Amino acid sequence: MPDAFFQLPALFDLGATFAFALTGALAGVKRDYDIVGVFFLALVSSIGGGLIRDAVFIPGATATPLLTDPRYIQVVLTATLVCVVFANRITHFRRVIAVVDALGLGAYAAFGTQKALLAGLAVPAAILVGVINATGGGLLRDLITREEPLVFKPGQFYALAALAGSVLFVFFVTELGLRPTSAALATISLTFTFRILSILFNWRTSPVGQLNPANEPPR
Repeated sequence: MPDAFFQLPALFDLGATFAFALTGALAGVKRDYDIVGVFFLALVSSIGGGLIRDAVFIPGATATPLLTDPRYIQVVLTATLVCVVFANRITHFRRVIAVVDALGLGAYAAFGTQKALLAGLAVPAAILVGVINATGGGLLRDLITREEPLVFKPGQFYALAALAGSVLFVFFVTELGLRPTSAALATISLTFTFRILSILFNWRTSPVGQLNPANEPPR
């Protein structure tokens, strides 16, 4: 890979963290959690993917910003308080949250993939890390609340959009020779477009069982 390193702009990263934290906090409010539970769901929803990336897949990596930059905890706490006070009104901003989420999906897929490649992971493993980086927060949220993870259930393209973003980043860097920042910007743009189109046109995955019209087990 080229020596240049794609770095998420701090304001973008904090904004995406705030949006993801809101989704987790809302899940806690809907389940009648107390302030501790709401905050914890906001925390894992916003930075869970990065924690899994660095703790499980790249344990020797630099500590996540959560541990080195106090602004991240402050942003999660702010999102928690906003949700607790204005829970009924936040639902009116679902489209804004969806847009930020779609931008973050491609950004974190690219960033996680890049970090895994620089750590020496093989390409397939790096792609997996990129997907986990982008979707791990929601996965942890669902596991903690004992819900079936949304990324496993039929629905609008989400994990697939993250997968596409990770694959695109690898392709742009290794095959086209783009510098990481240019590759990441292209990845974010294409992943964002794919995700938004899936929302607008309700593109959805289908249960694997429906692939067999006769509902017969494969032989």
